[in-house]
Amino acid sequence: MPLQKVRNIGIAAHIDAGKTTVTERILFFTGTTRKLGEVHDGEATMDFMKQEQERGITIASAAISCTWNDHMVNIIDTPGHVDFTVEVERSLRVIDGMVAVFCAVAGVEPQSETVWNQADRYHVPRVAFVNKMDRIGADFYEVVSQMDKYLDANPVPFQVPMGVEDTFEGVIDIIRQKAFTFKEMELIETWIPEAYKKKTDEMRTTLIEKLADYNEEIMQLYLDGKEVPESLLMKAAREATIKMLITPVFCGSAYKNKGMQILLDSIVDYLPSPIDIGAVVGMDIDDPGKSHTRHPSPKDPFAALVFKLIHDPYVGQQTFIRVYSGELKSGMQVLNSTRSKSERIGRILRIHAKEREEIESAGPGDIVALIGMKFSKTGDTLCDSGHPLHLESIFIPPSVIEMKISPPAKKEEEKLGAALRKLSMEDPSFTVRFNDETNETIIAGMGELHLEIIIDRLSTEFGVTAIVGEPSVAFRETITKEVECEYKHSKQTGGRGQYAHTVMRLEPNSGKGFEFEDHIKGGAIPMEYIPSVRKGIEASMAEGILSEFPVVDVKAVLLDGTFHDVDSSDMAFRTCASICFKEGFLKAGPILLEPMMKIEVNTPDDYIGEVVGDLNRRRGRIESMRRYRKGSQKVIGFVPLMEMFGYATQLRNISSGRANYSMEFFKYVPLNKDVQEKVLKKMEEKKKEKAS
Repeated sequence: MPLQKVRNIGIAAHIDAGKTTVTERILFFTGTTRKLGEVHDGEATMDFMKQEQERGITIASAAISCTWNDHMVNIIDTPGHVDFTVEVERSLRVIDGMVAVFCAVAGVEPQSETVWNQADRYHVPRVAFVNKMDRIGADFYEVVSQMDKYLDANPVPFQVPMGVEDTFEGVIDIIRQKAFTFKEMELIETWIPEAYKKKTDEMRTTLIEKLADYNEEIMQLYLDGKEVPESLLMKAAREATIKMLITPVFCGSAYKNKGMQILLDSIVDYLPSPIDIGAVVGMDIDDPGKSHTRHPSPKDPFAALVFKLIHDPYVGQQTFIRVYSGELKSGMQVLNSTRSKSERIGRILRIHAKEREEIESAGPGDIVALIGMKFSKTGDTLCDSGHPLHLESIFIPPSVIEMKISPPAKKEEEKLGAALRKLSMEDPSFTVRFNDETNETIIAGMGELHLEIIIDRLSTEFGVTAIVGEPSVAFRETITKEVECEYKHSKQTGGRGQYAHTVMRLEPNSGKGFEFEDHIKGGAIPMEYIPSVRKGIEASMAEGILSEFPVVDVKAVLLDGTFHDVDSSDMAFRTCASICFKEGFLKAGPILLEPMMKIEVNTPDDYIGEVVGDLNRRRGRIESMRRYRKGSQKVIGFVPLMEMFGYATQLRNISSGRANYSMEFFKYVPLNKDVQEKVLKKMEEKKKEKAS
């Protein structure tokens, strides 16, 4: 199929906006599925994981291909729950356009804003679909107003709804000036009813005025008082959408099969093809200042991005990629430039949710799964070994909640370890580490639900029943001042001894992670031992020094040292650097960092005092309060994660179940001194408890 006729799109929304139902209807109307899958029945095609079906939510972004009006539409469905925001991130990184689904009653909700901002970060053009127009309280124009106010989306209605709530019967296409009603699965074209003519004319004038701002031909016709042709309006609307100057807004009721055909038309008419997106730019692997361009053409060197890994019990690991240029064939050797490893391409699969179709090759714009990849992980670049480059990776937020995990019996340790490794490969926001000091395995994720799903998957997919501790906050350790430190490691054990000597400077490196610089002169430490020094520092950082929390945001500068011709070794310098770093760290004003969360609470006016008071008691800081909808307010603020356990229950209690909230990671901040002492004391007590 010509690239002009390919659409790689994502469907995203706040939880419960009806996004999965929209996707299911799209699949049905395109003939991809023969049966309507319902979320509430646990039969949605895209929600094929057992955990998704049980909870009625989307967890993993799923990929599926379908056709409409002679166009190939590759759809990536994405989660609405904030704990799975990394799934949204990696989907947005590889799609060309997005359908943003909003509930006609709830409007712009917290996660709607989060997803919108993520789409802005990746410059993804989008159309909006206001769903659930048949529900009590539905208000199309209020949702459009909220999109303008809270998302800065420049929303432009392309339809006038006919009726609302239980009288919602159809829509009027403003550009085509035709009315459409829906009877079961059928789309019926009619003339615009007299009662809607005035409103349609007003909205059409608004649409023309908006497009005239971006199109001189329309501007001239408008100023001359002449009719603007339908074809010109369509062309201008498409260009403005692709340039992210406007957001076309459509409406309907997915559950009642109203508006789906027109939404599919809008995907084809207004969202970009890979050709419209144009070339991608990657960095030179040797010189980050240099760049390389890859056009969406099979003649350009091959370049693709890995955006997802899934462990499949039948075919093994599936590595999902988006191809940007060149041609990929089974049996080809490609370079993973991120890891400097060569990969041989095994089978290439086009995925239809649960179904797989094996194909011989894939080209620009294709989203496919590869079988047999050994080294590739999320965010890695695959490319032609003769023309290497690095494509922009995927933003992975840090995990903020931890819990201890262990097998029910010693003999199952290996099985649990293997399962956890596979899950962490799939999900880069899920991390696993082993604490040698306490002999415990610690898992970390984005929220309580995230870890709950992981534990559930261990049981259902891997047959491992794990014993887990209470969730706890994933603190970090860092330093506040610059110090120099020195350590000499000298050990004689009868045979060959161990000798290493390092002098280093530690500096605070706020927000920049770990950096290592080698300032050794005159071969005071041989070159082959410099990586050993770095590895020794990194090992200490991973274990934690104040307690068991990883160290972040430190710059280590290796200044000087000495070595012994016989007794120096890789292990000696690792040990020496590790101890030197630990000693220096303790002198450098060490502190704990805690995850600060951004919280948005939607509450009826009656409970605003209790909600704000409760957040203040949790060391929260209120940033703003604004009108959410009639009778309700949106409270936006920042609150430490350690104060938020049990918040859902408390919020229900103080608001009689009428308030709701959304929370996402904001940044790590220094922990209050008094609170830090309490945390460290508690950790020490737990250690003693475990030892006794």
